[in-house]
Amino acid sequence: MKKPNSKLPWLTPFRVIVLAMLAWALVPSNPYAYYVLLRWFSCGVFVYLAVAAHKAQHPGWLLLFVINAGIYNPIIRVHLGRPIWSVVNVLSIFLVAASFQLKILSKEKTDV
Repeated sequence: MKKPNSKLPWLTPFRVIVLAMLAWALVPSNPYAYYVLLRWFSCGVFVYLAVAAHKAQHPGWLLLFVINAGIYNPIIRVHLGRPIWSVVNVLSIFLVAASFQLKILSKEKTDV
């Protein structure tokens, strides 16, 4: 039995943290500093996931992760209203969760 993500075992905790941070971002009473931290951390994880998807030759996943990295970019910010950010956060949660199921970080392409 092969281990998924055997080349990048340390990435899993970062994806779990991003999932938790994105879920917590749905709470409307968070301070602004939390969203700044969310942008920095999420952007970094999405960039790395994009690199991993590129190395694994998954262009669709690469595109999704690059788009998410751009949305959460802390330097050139995307200004959206709270309702739209909530939708974006939920979609990002699904994307990160799907990255666990589809094992996109392995070298082999999976047929799902």
